[in-house]
Amino acid sequence: MGEDHQIAFLLRESAQPDPERRAAALKGLGRIGRAEHARVLAGAADDPDPAVRAAAAQGLARLGVPEAGEEALPLLMGDADRGVRRRASVAATRLGLGGPAVSRAFARLLADPDHHVRINALDGLSALGVPGDVTALAALLGDPDPAVWGRARTLLHRCGEDPAVRAEVMRTARQGTGAARARALEGLPERCTERLLDSLLTALHDPSPAVRIQAARRLFPVEQQQVQDKLAAALRTEEHPEVAAGLLRGLGGLGDDRVTGPAVRWLRDPVAGPSAARALGSADPGTAAPHLRTALTDKTFSPHTRAAAAAAVGTAGRWDAVWLLLSLLDDPDDVIRAGVLDGLETLVENGLRPWERHPVAWALTGHLATDDRHTWRTRNALDGLTQALPDVRRLADNAPSGEVLAAALSLLDGDDPSDEHARHDVRRFLLRLDDPHEPVRYEAVFGLERWTEAGGSLPPGSEMARCRLAALTEDASPRLRQAVARLRGLLDTGPT
Repeated sequence: MGEDHQIAFLLRESAQPDPERRAAALKGLGRIGRAEHARVLAGAADDPDPAVRAAAAQGLARLGVPEAGEEALPLLMGDADRGVRRRASVAATRLGLGGPAVSRAFARLLADPDHHVRINALDGLSALGVPGDVTALAALLGDPDPAVWGRARTLLHRCGEDPAVRAEVMRTARQGTGAARARALEGLPERCTERLLDSLLTALHDPSPAVRIQAARRLFPVEQQQVQDKLAAALRTEEHPEVAAGLLRGLGGLGDDRVTGPAVRWLRDPVAGPSAARALGSADPGTAAPHLRTALTDKTFSPHTRAAAAAAVGTAGRWDAVWLLLSLLDDPDDVIRAGVLDGLETLVENGLRPWERHPVAWALTGHLATDDRHTWRTRNALDGLTQALPDVRRLADNAPSGEVLAAALSLLDGDDPSDEHARHDVRRFLLRLDDPHEPVRYEAVFGLERWTEAGGSLPPGSEMARCRLAALTEDASPRLRQAVARLRGLLDTGPT
């Protein structure tokens, strides 16, 4: 059957009493029909059967004749049947329809009970670059479907220069409810905080935990004693763990001693416990120490709380911190080991006591060779610990893996040309330019770059190294190619 015969057949079918045959015919016309058949599809917009009306909308979208849908599709977007509204809203966007009637139709669909239709309405308004109904649009910030509220937030941002949009978002931030108010508060720039101050202080006691979280977040940077007092008071009475966690983080970061009591109260909570432990790390050591020790050593606490307690022990830096953390360095739990390493890194960074340096160096270099889950965390804890360099150099000569070798190379002292050990480190870097592991090659080049920047020169007989560097300019790794380019530039302009 030729195409003309098919079209003739479909036109006859579109007038049949059976709605299924009419719907199938309209879909077919959308696929193979021509512009002159658009009037048949548009005429079916008032068919008594919803399946036929939906097929008419679908057919119009496929046929691709925008002027044919200018009248029919806005009407179908207001149809009583959600399937029809869904098809019509997709068709209007696909055909690129615009104008007041289409904008109004999309705006009405922002409050549609069907979330697919709401999504289509947001997509349509986004394509037109208009907000539609600003009240309904801002209300969608509270929609339970991320596909809806995410699109609504994006459209509000795009239309943010519209005074009506700005006013509605501010109104929602002050007077909205639940998730809509929380997301409005989250999306507003920080410069709006002063204008919102009174409502933010009230929002610390809002029924919605999400609103309380966002209100506190905006209030932490406000340098007013009354605001900090209100935050501390809110923490004392807070009963929701996520809100309490946010308050503990914020007030702990401000160095407010009033976090101590609530932090102790929340320490056993699996959600707020990690934030409570971190807050205790900056609290009065005499008060916090026994609670942190308990949280760290008591296996009934959650691993994340114990890890945070380990990091806080390092922050507090009491006389027994090193020995307490070293005793847990080989804990079987990855999360706890991470916290222990973070605590040790802080202790090393702040300066170990003379009798602590070698034990920490020995423990961490041994750990670097064995804990493949935390290679770089261990490396960071070792950074700056000169007592570890002899063992690090041994690892650089005989590492159990490429990752450990790269970490060891990154710790070598390649920036002191007057140090005999450092000159040997340069030869280690040169030797590893051919390593099969990209992190090793990168750290070798980076080490040579540090050496050259410090005024060092490549040792005699390094011509092959220059050839290898030239070859590395074609390496598959972008960061390695960039490092090589920097190093070759230094070699060309610096000492040779």
